[in-house]
Amino acid sequence: MCSQPLTIGALADQTGCNVPTIRYYEEIGLLPPARRRPGGHRFYAEADLRRLTFIRRCRDFGFPIEQVRALVELTEASDRDCNEARDLAQAHLEEVRQKLAELQALERTLVGFVETCTAACAGGPASDCVILDDLAEPARQACCG
Repeated sequence: MCSQPLTIGALADQTGCNVPTIRYYEEIGLLPPARRRPGGHRFYAEADLRRLTFIRRCRDFGFPIEQVRALVELTEASDRDCNEARDLAQAHLEEVRQKLAELQALERTLVGFVETCTAACAGGPASDCVILDDLAEPARQACCG
């Protein structure tokens, strides 16, 4: 890790976050406000690097900001049970599985569109395309169910 203070640019480079995102995380309290040099420039320590890396990884896994906030709080709370982290991860896993099911239904619908178009009208005038006709029809169910 680092032993020298980091500028916001160096912190961004080492964590893969962009500078506006780092400022945003400070603004909403996920990162503590940066210390400032006499000229007003922000600087960060190793603890900031570790925390931002943690936040970035949580976001890479798709955790929403409020769940990231809860996970960050857990990292600082030795009196709390790790089951809380597991429960947050389990809830997020269930959301991911629901989204996957929705995406798979969307995929099946799009495959049907492409196959129907290929068989019925591909190469003809766009105004006669079965995809465009189907998209103009009221939905029978949710988009892809």
